Amino acid sequence: MNFRDIFSLAFRTIRSNKLRTGLTVAIIAFGIMALIGIITAIKAMNQKFTESFSTMGANAFTIRFKERNIRFGGNNDDGIKLSKKGKKKERKSSMGKRITKDEAELFVKRFDFPATKSISIFGNRTNTASYESRKTNPNIMMFGGDENYLLLNGFTLQAGRNLNRMDVQTGRNVCILGYDVAVKLFKQGLERAVNKVIRINNIPYRVLGVMESRGSTFGFSRDNVIITSYENVDRNFPSGFSFVVAVMTGDLLKVNEAMGEAEGTFRAIRKLSTTEESNFVLDRSDSIAEKAMNSLRFLTVSATVIGLITLIGAAIGLMNIMLVSVSERTREVGLIKAIGGKSRMVSRQFLLEATLISIMGALFGILLGVMVGNLFSIVLKTGFVVPWNWVLYGIIICTIVGLLAGLYPALKAGRLNPIEALRYE
Repeated sequence: MNFRDIFSLAFRTIRSNKLRTGLTVAIIAFGIMALIGIITAIKAMNQKFTESFSTMGANAFTIRFKERNIRFGGNNDDGIKLSKKGKKKERKSSMGKRITKDEAELFVKRFDFPATKSISIFGNRTNTASYESRKTNPNIMMFGGDENYLLLNGFTLQAGRNLNRMDVQTGRNVCILGYDVAVKLFKQGLERAVNKVIRINNIPYRVLGVMESRGSTFGFSRDNVIITSYENVDRNFPSGFSFVVAVMTGDLLKVNEAMGEAEGTFRAIRKLSTTEESNFVLDRSDSIAEKAMNSLRFLTVSATVIGLITLIGAAIGLMNIMLVSVSERTREVGLIKAIGGKSRMVSRQFLLEATLISIMGALFGILLGVMVGNLFSIVLKTGFVVPWNWVLYGIIICTIVGLLAGLYPALKAGRLNPIEALRYE
């Protein structure tokens, strides 16, 4: 018998035991589904991180008083580190000095590298906006910026105009509405919002413009914001947060040079000696997404462990089913050998059956995993994701599982004595 005959016989046997085959395939499929599903969801999250945190582009960086830590699980207080001797923890008090408005403005004045600069500050996230009888929920985020804030943070105006230098210097009560806020307050049309007077926490503000929608990140809207000047936030919404300086160069190749010059300039502004550690950090915009994605690696490891444990259980179940199959088909094996079939052919048939069942489980599991993972991508509003490398890994792993699970039953079937097998009842 050639391979085609053995394959046909193995496939026919699998089809004749639908319930047993279906249960085994389901066990393997759920193991692969857990693995591929979580990996697909992680890839969708990586896409969202890249989209959300790289809006300024790879040619931009920020100066802030401490590094942004993006973590999933665990709890580690910022500013705590192990001493060199490793015996005790000491607090990095130098990292606790926030950047003031005067320091940020002095940096923008002194930094003469050819680049676009912007000063900003976060107000708070518990503001309420109202217009006539309409009112928003008390969850609007307030940001203070300057005339370059929209450009350096990836915002685009849909109607109206941007802040100008006079708006920033005077700190007058003018603002730019996020898309969701404008839709809530001006249902008759976003263009009508321009030049209207709204109230933010009962303080009157004239609307200069409305921004285009940027969607949501992990279920949180990025359009539920109001932007005014940093002078105005500092006066009307004092939050105690640190000021942030953003810098965008015109050439990607000059970013490192700009960062080096910016660090030297800001160290001088903070009056740091050559031996003192910098009490601020330079955060490159494209590195933030990378840090976030690195934080997701433990999820990949967890998914792999979960999938492998399930597949080990599936392999044990598959081996048990194949051993039962050998017992049930003892007379069949004896008949095959009696008419000239070789032990090698019998072993190959049982081994092929186990491998086919395992691969069928892999295919169903991959299909289910991609579908489940992309439900998460739909929630995050990212594109359709298929982790092709893990699809290949899943097929290879299941093939190995099938071979290992079917090896002993196949050898047992091949060693059966044809005379005793024919007499078996």
